[in-house]
Amino acid sequence: MTDANVKVICNSDSIEIDWGRGEQSTLPNLWLRDNCECSDCRIAQTSEKKFILTQVPVDLAPTNVEVVGDCLHLDWPDGHQTCYDGEKLRGVGYGRDIGWLPWPAQFVPTRYSFRAFLDDDRLASTAIREFVELGVVILNQSPDVPGTLEMLAPRLGPIRELLFDRVHDVQVDPAGYNVAHTALPLPPHNDFASYSWPPSVQALHMLANETPGGESIVVDGWAVLSALRGEHPDYFDSLCATPVPFREFDDSTETYAVAPLVRCDVNGRIAGIRFSNQLMQAIDPNEPSAARFYRAYHELCQRVTDPDVRATFRLCSGEILIVASHRVLHGREAFEAMGRRHLQDAYFEFDNVRNNLVVLQRRGVI
Repeated sequence: MTDANVKVICNSDSIEIDWGRGEQSTLPNLWLRDNCECSDCRIAQTSEKKFILTQVPVDLAPTNVEVVGDCLHLDWPDGHQTCYDGEKLRGVGYGRDIGWLPWPAQFVPTRYSFRAFLDDDRLASTAIREFVELGVVILNQSPDVPGTLEMLAPRLGPIRELLFDRVHDVQVDPAGYNVAHTALPLPPHNDFASYSWPPSVQALHMLANETPGGESIVVDGWAVLSALRGEHPDYFDSLCATPVPFREFDDSTETYAVAPLVRCDVNGRIAGIRFSNQLMQAIDPNEPSAARFYRAYHELCQRVTDPDVRATFRLCSGEILIVASHRVLHGREAFEAMGRRHLQDAYFEFDNVRNNLVVLQRRGVI
């Protein structure tokens, strides 16, 4: 018998529950059957589902529904029984979503010890959470030797290999294939916009920085887009809708992708910015939307390059700048090529970093 304080309404395709405490649930019948956690429906060894919806009709409905002691009990036409904890039902959602935070005024990325980041779970948990929330951290006191980025895999996940090199050397090179191999300024951008799915984390390790100038720049692209959306929603919509080609290449390699500059998730939240002045190719000028897009793009360029939105700092030898590169744009000021400046960078994936935080939390690391 259902608790007297709880009201249950059985509809043709769902169950509505008023839990009697200002909380309601609307639960589709097929959802209730599909997510049964009993040993007949789940593989005990792995917790994965073995039940599949084709085992029941699409118009499935329970034959009996009761809420007893804050547990939902269901009987199904084939005799199967399902039980759900009420608290769990009321808390169903995407529990791993850690919201991004805007940067405070005069923001400069926090520096954490490289060795402590690798060896101390508690510090690593703090640093990774900050990275997930703000999109950027710096590790200092790292070895200033090539290949050091390989050591980050236990915390960031495996390196994502791309064309050109697994770990990229960035230094002045007359034969270099892009502007990073010159002493020219690099406007804020994210790397490999020429990939259908650009790498979502980039780590830049400064091995030596003996040249005047060349200060590093980071820009919170999502904050820029949020402000643009609020003030010029028509511009924002154009940036979301207009496909733009990007190309990066050398004599033996070609990467090319076409995608809008802004990506939103199914709830309309900003999920990615693709911005690279140096890799962007011409869109079709005959498209009716071209003029409108370029007005929006002009406004975006002004905002991305505005000195007031950037954090500028010198990245010293032994420091590693890590950016969530679907959110944070990075760049550098021009420098004088009169000393040694050698940087290595490699790419990782945001999902792996965030999920490593979940693993640390599972171990009881706060």
